[in-house]
Amino acid sequence: MTTEAEKEAKIYLVVVNDEDQYSMWPADRARPAGWKETGRQGTRQECLVQIKELWNDLRPRSLRLKMAQREGQG
Repeated sequence: MTTEAEKEAKIYLVVVNDEDQYSMWPADRARPAGWKETGRQGTRQECLVQIKELWNDLRPRSLRLKMAQREGQG
C-alpha cells in the first residue's frame, strides 16, 4: 500500500492533449495515447501549480474554435 509521503514524493509529468486539456501522469509510466509531454515535471503539488499556470481557458480547443468562428460571422 502506498503512503501519502510516497505519493507526494513521486514524480509526475504535465501532459496535454489535442484539445489543450492538461493533466499529470506518473513519470515512470508510459504516456497514455493522445497525450504529449509539456516538458514540465515535479511532485503532484508542483504539477498542479504548473497546470493552473498553463491552463487558462478550460474550454476544449474545438469549442473555442467554434465560438471564435461564430463571433466572426456576427
